[in-house]
Amino acid sequence: MQKRIAVVFDSAGTLLHMYRVAKNSKSGRILENIESTALVASKKGCALVVLNTENETILQCREDKFLSEFIEEKKVSIGISCSNGAFSAEAAFKIIKEDSTRIGDVHEVLRLVSNHCPNIFYLAAGVIVDSEARSVPYVLSTGGRVFDTTLETIRTLEAMGVDSYIASGDSARSLSRLAEFINIPKERVFALATTQKKEKIIRSLKERYDLVFMVGDGINDILALRAADVGIMTIQQGDVRPEKLREAADVVLDDLIKVVDIVRARELSQKMDEYVD
Repeated sequence: MQKRIAVVFDSAGTLLHMYRVAKNSKSGRILENIESTALVASKKGCALVVLNTENETILQCREDKFLSEFIEEKKVSIGISCSNGAFSAEAAFKIIKEDSTRIGDVHEVLRLVSNHCPNIFYLAAGVIVDSEARSVPYVLSTGGRVFDTTLETIRTLEAMGVDSYIASGDSARSLSRLAEFINIPKERVFALATTQKKEKIIRSLKERYDLVFMVGDGINDILALRAADVGIMTIQQGDVRPEKLREAADVVLDDLIKVVDIVRARELSQKMDEYVD
């Protein structure tokens, strides 16, 4: 009987090559190619908050309007992408209401990313909130395009009978176009997946599949990498990765297509073990 195999992919930095910009709300300094999850991980009580709305809706709003007013008036839902400690969307919004961040700050980072990446696959905006300082220290925007081997990887796994999933901190709106493009059914897409949620997804899939692989590149993938039968860390994004993330992975790859070889090798190894037994 053929083994049932699932491969769970992070999106940003794993399926998508990302360009990220953060604006320091206090100094106004622009930070390029930052790792948003690393900013969150650097201080207890911080969370990355995603604005679940169309970018045009943001860009059409007056620059002097407070971000909290925009969220309330447009009835924008917000989600916690990742956090350093327990956090809820309600708690995050209370902090945003106490802060003076304006829509013009969001405009700035969105335009910086879109101008830098003319062939961008998707564009998203958000903020980091600090529960201890009761402030919004950073306003963020990210944009991504699929890696050259992303589509080939998913298609090859599908031809092998492998089920591919996406578990990402990105919003459902951002992930829907990616999932459709690489032909992953929407029921296999988990949006706004925090570190803990990704781990739960892996453990749940292990009850249904014979082998479960996790493929990721960010610190918010660390628990899922450890929980999977095989944890695969990708470094094709090219930026510096924490050493503890490498230690959590069973394999480190510089190209997504090599995931196919790892899946084939592990499946063959299990078949050989069964034959010997």
